[in-house]
Amino acid sequence: MTHVGRCFCGAVELEVSGDPEAMGYCHCQSCRSWSGGPVNAFSLWKPEDVRVTAGAEHIATFQKTPLSQRQYCAKCGGHLMTNHPPLGLVDVFAATIPTLAFRPAVHVNYAETVLPMRDGLPKLKDFPASFGGSGEEIPE
Repeated sequence: MTHVGRCFCGAVELEVSGDPEAMGYCHCQSCRSWSGGPVNAFSLWKPEDVRVTAGAEHIATFQKTPLSQRQYCAKCGGHLMTNHPPLGLVDVFAATIPTLAFRPAVHVNYAETVLPMRDGLPKLKDFPASFGGSGEEIPE
């Protein structure tokens, strides 16, 4: 299955194909600050499953840490995705791809939450061990 997403003004268009590797919520301060919300809904994809189909010349990148290359539309400021080179994955923000059936499976960086969510999903203190985190679960 292929899903099409766009920035806020529509100048940048992207496609994701297949199924994401993971979906969930990130509660870290960086994602909250970047997204302008109390939590960020993520969908992680293999880089080869993400393709910019229009407006690549309008994509700008901001990199604060080696983990995240945040990409947005330079025309409207609309957030698109975050490349995570050390993980070999791309987070295409769930809100960017409206036809994706968002099925979160985990909360990451829950130790930093400002919006407790009681949904029965695992709450990881930081990241899964496979992503360099502790993998430690914390209670809701």
